[in-house]
Amino acid sequence: MLCIGHRGARGLSPENTLASVELAITQGADAIEIDVREHDQQVIVFHDERVERTTNGQGYLTDFSVEQLRQLDAGSGQKIPTLPEVIQLINRRVPLNIELKDHQSVAPTLIIIEEFVARGWRYDDFVVSSFFHPLLQWLKAKQPLIPIGALSAGVMTDLALFAQQLSAVSINLCHDSINQEIIDDAHQRGLKVYIYTVNEVHEFEKLRAMAVDGLFTDYPQRLIQWRD
Repeated sequence: MLCIGHRGARGLSPENTLASVELAITQGADAIEIDVREHDQQVIVFHDERVERTTNGQGYLTDFSVEQLRQLDAGSGQKIPTLPEVIQLINRRVPLNIELKDHQSVAPTLIIIEEFVARGWRYDDFVVSSFFHPLLQWLKAKQPLIPIGALSAGVMTDLALFAQQLSAVSINLCHDSINQEIIDDAHQRGLKVYIYTVNEVHEFEKLRAMAVDGLFTDYPQRLIQWRD
C-alpha cells in the first residue's frame, strides 16, 4: 500500500508546513498530501477557513493579507507556505497531492503546475483532488494530463462511477464509510482506492485485507515500518 503523508507528517510536525512535508519525505512517505486555498491572488497551503486551530492568530483568513498570514506562527516557528514553496521543497522526490479547499484555488493552481512543468516537472508529479467535483471537471477539461483524485466522505449510490466519469485516477474515501463493494467497484473501473485518514496498525491490517491501494496517514513512519 502506498503511504501518503497527510498534510506532511501531521502527527509529528505542524500540518501543511515545510517542516512537516520534509519530515514525511524523510520518514519514507511515497507521496505527500497538502491543502490549498487562494488568497490575495496567491495559493497558500492551509486547511481551514480560520487560523486559530493551526496558528497563533485569531480570525478568518480573509481578515489578513498574505504578508500578515506569513507573520503568524504555524507551529514550532513554522510559517504558512505557498504552493510553489512546497513544490520547490519536494523537488520531484515524491508526487504531490494538492487538495483544493476552495473554488478560487483551481485556476491559479493550474497555472502553478504548468509553470513547474515548463521548468522540467511532469504532470504526473502532481495529483489534484477535491470534494468539489466540478472543479476537477473544469481542471481536466483545461489540462487532461493532470491526474485527479475524486474525494468523497461517503459511499455514493453509483459507487465509483462518479470518479470514473471525472476521468480520475483514484477515488479517495473516508475510512469510516467504506465497504468492500465500493473498493471492488473502483478496481473494476480501473481506479486506485486511497483511504483517509488512517493512523493505527489494526486499521492498516484491516484495509490491506480489503485490498486498498494506499492510505493517507498522519504518521508515515508508523505505516512504513508496519508495511516493510
